[in-house]
Amino acid sequence: MLTLRHKGYCALNLVTQLLTPPAASLGPVTAEESRLLEKLDLTRLPRHIAVIMDGNGRWAQKRHLPRVAGHSSGTQSARITIETCARLHIEALTLYAFSVENWRRPKAEIEFLMQLLREYLRKEMPLLQKNNIRIRFLGRPEDLPPGVQKDTREATEATSNNTGMILSIALNYGGRAEIVDAMNSILAERTSSGRSLDRQPVDPSSGLEPSAPITEDEISRHLYTANLPDPDLLIRTSGEMRVSNFLLWQIAYAEIFVTETLWPDFNRARLLEALLDYQKRERRYGAITTPTSAAR
Repeated sequence: MLTLRHKGYCALNLVTQLLTPPAASLGPVTAEESRLLEKLDLTRLPRHIAVIMDGNGRWAQKRHLPRVAGHSSGTQSARITIETCARLHIEALTLYAFSVENWRRPKAEIEFLMQLLREYLRKEMPLLQKNNIRIRFLGRPEDLPPGVQKDTREATEATSNNTGMILSIALNYGGRAEIVDAMNSILAERTSSGRSLDRQPVDPSSGLEPSAPITEDEISRHLYTANLPDPDLLIRTSGEMRVSNFLLWQIAYAEIFVTETLWPDFNRARLLEALLDYQKRERRYGAITTPTSAAR
């Protein structure tokens, strides 16, 4: 049995959770994963992890397969990441599934992605329920196919009473679009005869005039990610050094981890590497660390 060396946390119990059913469906823990787990400080994990799942097309191309084969293979990486984060008691996980720019892709690929999502939700619902995961979707749902809208609503409702990790799927999502929607929602709430973007009546008791200054807190409350902590760690696979219009407001102080690994090859060991790299960072949020007496 693995033991983890750090204080104030029952590490053995958490590792046991990782190694026993239903996590056994992920496969046995490898020697590499064991070494990584021994180094991990379970008291210093990020509250919120965001992932740009990139490289599906290149993974398929390298194997002389159609692009859709990469998308299909990538669902296993999503499954591993979701379940591992839930068992590590990560508070929130956000996966970038489909951007507003992705509508520019070939129609056949878009249709495949939408069908793949619907199948994934149906197949993975038992996993979500067993791991007490609550799912939500970030983006503009009104532009999605009716069947996808129906399935996302049902998945949200089916897991609404779960109390564990919040899994957010960014679907028809764009960071700039999110900020625009937040601003329009604020303006609607400040107009006595208006309605907010979620079709809820305006609260006339808010007492805010349309011309009143807008604060950062007010914007945060109107983002798709309202009530979630900002990401502490942003992971991007495939080696691309850009954020691709993902959570632009929320990642202001996120630690960014870029791996050359293509998404279908992103496994539990690669996730643990990202967490270990995160724990090496000194998060100052713009401040300067006070020198210790030894440093003087």
